[in-house]
Amino acid sequence: MQPFQIAQQTAGTDVGSQNRVLRNTYALLALSMVPTVLGALLGIQMNFSFMAGSPLMSFLLFLGIAFGFMWGIEKTKNSAMGVVLLLGFTFFMGLMLSRILQVALGFNNGGSLIAMAAGGTGAIFFALAGVAATSKRDFSNLGKFLFAGVILILVAALANIFFQIPALSLAISALAVVIFSAYILYDINRIVQGGEINYITATLAVYLDVYNVFVSLLNLLMAFTGERD
Repeated sequence: MQPFQIAQQTAGTDVGSQNRVLRNTYALLALSMVPTVLGALLGIQMNFSFMAGSPLMSFLLFLGIAFGFMWGIEKTKNSAMGVVLLLGFTFFMGLMLSRILQVALGFNNGGSLIAMAAGGTGAIFFALAGVAATSKRDFSNLGKFLFAGVILILVAALANIFFQIPALSLAISALAVVIFSAYILYDINRIVQGGEINYITATLAVYLDVYNVFVSLLNLLMAFTGERD
């Protein structure tokens, strides 16, 4: 067999593997929305509030639980348990989401705000995922800048627990929309470029991108277009 033919077969195998990871990621991402919605609905019905009396402890405990789930998912990403833990994590994130949904539903146009945030998130996802999947560019150089942006968001969010500055909260939400939208582009492109070969890990990354874009968009919509009596 000629070296050129071997190279062609290897390239074809790589492309097929990348496409399979991408398909599995999209399928598992869609499935992960089911426990997220169930968790959110349960949280709304229970009037769930995660240590509302202590915002700092709530924030730190949330990070601890979230990182615990992510550690477990990473450790079991090559087995069925990885899927189980991922779905458990998305249920937990749905519970956490219920609080902001309760706040949104307190507005006269709360249902519309949630629908607009969901629609905006969907539009951002499909547009950027389409670019990431079809572009021949490698967006891996964005990684360091985006990670720095996430650290900035976390530090600012922690600081705002103490200062409670509305303008800072809006700035954090606006920055989060930009950063996590760019992460959608980055994470999908990593799969296409062969930089991520495990669909469970890929789904976790894209899920967090979508989740944070939705929450941040909803925060902005409530601030600027929320209607009260």
